[in-house]
Amino acid sequence: MIKRTLETKITDLIHKGKAIILLGARQVGKTTLLNMLLENNPDVLWLSGDSPDIAALFETANVERFRLFFGNKKIVVVDEAQRIADIGLRLKLITDHIKDVQLITTGSSAFELSNKLNEPLTGRKWEFKMYPFTFSEMAKHTDFITERRAINHRLLYGYYPDVVNNPGDEKRILKQLTDSYLYKDILMLENVKKPEKLIKLLQALAYQIGNQVSYNELTQLCGLDNKTIEKYIALLEQAFVIFRLGSFSRNLRNELRFSRKIYFFDNGVRNALISNFEIPENRTDVGALWENFMVSERLKLNTYRDSWVNSWFWRTTEQQEIDYLEEADGKLTAWEFKWNPNAKARISKSFSNAYPDASLHIVHRENFEEFLLEG
Repeated sequence: MIKRTLETKITDLIHKGKAIILLGARQVGKTTLLNMLLENNPDVLWLSGDSPDIAALFETANVERFRLFFGNKKIVVVDEAQRIADIGLRLKLITDHIKDVQLITTGSSAFELSNKLNEPLTGRKWEFKMYPFTFSEMAKHTDFITERRAINHRLLYGYYPDVVNNPGDEKRILKQLTDSYLYKDILMLENVKKPEKLIKLLQALAYQIGNQVSYNELTQLCGLDNKTIEKYIALLEQAFVIFRLGSFSRNLRNELRFSRKIYFFDNGVRNALISNFEIPENRTDVGALWENFMVSERLKLNTYRDSWVNSWFWRTTEQQEIDYLEEADGKLTAWEFKWNPNAKARISKSFSNAYPDASLHIVHRENFEEFLLEG
């Protein structure tokens, strides 16, 4: 069993008086993690929001009925809680009135579950986001050298647990994920009437990683208007399929202020969408793959270690750019990503002059561990 970073954090909060919420895409290992933490514990009651009778039970229950349902169990796990109407209000009822029960819920649709939870459970929950495996988790599971040697494989197939645990079967598993399973909740909960357009949008975004997103280009490629594209992108982001990175702008008039880049949380999903698993050495998009991998892994790292940082890319109207920036405690740090360690990497003089106190770094395949393991 590959140890997850969140394991200790969640364990330490059990029976500390608040509900524990675990959010993440389907198949990232949320249920597996809880099974591992609560294995052989006779005080655990497992409930699935996917079961109509459980959903109906929650929708009609009051405090006394909940007490009856729970019996002597001290931990109640509600898996796929987004399926239950008004789940936040139900969990608030339990948290406020049945204080000896520890509630743990999982959800694969952040937009749906968070909207139902945020207001009812204000001050009554600890919320965690869970992602596919990270470089750090895998390096601890085997060893650093082994995982470092696997980096070409990870660039192609990513870190979804089923993919990692079934070598040789990666393409089939990723095809299942990208054939709609990953965004099943969007199709169901948001009543998306043209799922084929959603797939086209995802494929178009897959080709644009590392570049500024052009909504006009997406409109032409997908046959969707700008408003619908914006809605779908927001839903895909909230469902942990993609995420956006904004542009940094502070000192220069020619800095882009409202531009966005879009990345995938997992390289394997991105490559499956465009049906391209060619080895890095033969690819024309290896630079974009490397950038997506670095930025997504950094996001996971920062989330898991509770780093309070702001993240951006930087670009001017003259196309001078920095791949990735972070600001923490008033300190600005910049990184350029280069797959080839021998490639020439130049930090823009305009950036250096405008932000002389920023520290600047080059990340390539021979030194990337400093970026993904630091701190």
